[in-house]
Amino acid sequence: MIHDVHELEKCIDVTFHNKEILKNALIHRSYLNENKTRNLSSNEKLEFLGDSVLSLITSLYLYKKYPHLHEGEYTDIKASIVKTESLSEAAEKLKLSQYIFLSKGEQKNMSKSSSSILADCFEAIIAAIFLDQNFEAANSFVLSFLFCDKLDHIVKHKLYLSPKNRLQEYWQNKYKILPQYRVIHQTGPEHKKQYVIAVFLHGKKQGEGKGNSKKEAEENAALHALQKSTM
Repeated sequence: MIHDVHELEKCIDVTFHNKEILKNALIHRSYLNENKTRNLSSNEKLEFLGDSVLSLITSLYLYKKYPHLHEGEYTDIKASIVKTESLSEAAEKLKLSQYIFLSKGEQKNMSKSSSSILADCFEAIIAAIFLDQNFEAANSFVLSFLFCDKLDHIVKHKLYLSPKNRLQEYWQNKYKILPQYRVIHQTGPEHKKQYVIAVFLHGKKQGEGKGNSKKEAEENAALHALQKSTM
């Protein structure tokens, strides 16, 4: 664990006026359990604020750059970029795990809970930049380390749509036909069934997926078909 925030400042290209607010963004609540005598607070409130700032940054970016899209599409795109996986990936690129203050127990289990911890920390840093600097600085940070080319890639390839919707649009454009889904197999008791569903094009199976519901199995079958069509 690196406690010198100067290295992190270099990584994110932000020099804080108040170094303590950046340190606060790095303190996970588990760390407080082993440091009760110190006057510290976790990054949870910063994470809460960062979530709102990130939402505004994303909405503003989409509104300005993609004025032709509808409100529902904005919602789906925003959900795909601000989800835990995307935030934790951005945090990993910045190597935030080296700077987060964790309890010894949490450090050992970091691999199990790392995604949510890293994502929360990333949002806390957004808030710290916003409070210490201004909205423009927070906006630049998000554009550089979260959006990069990723958000435009999501929009261009419509990755914000569900696999079923993407497959339907792809097949309608290319073949003028809708995907046909069929249950191949189902197991388990009524309250805990597992389904295997295949998707067909002109009677030929193009993909297969499993799931605890028909919807989940269909989405996985569609994803399989999409992956095959782009190989």
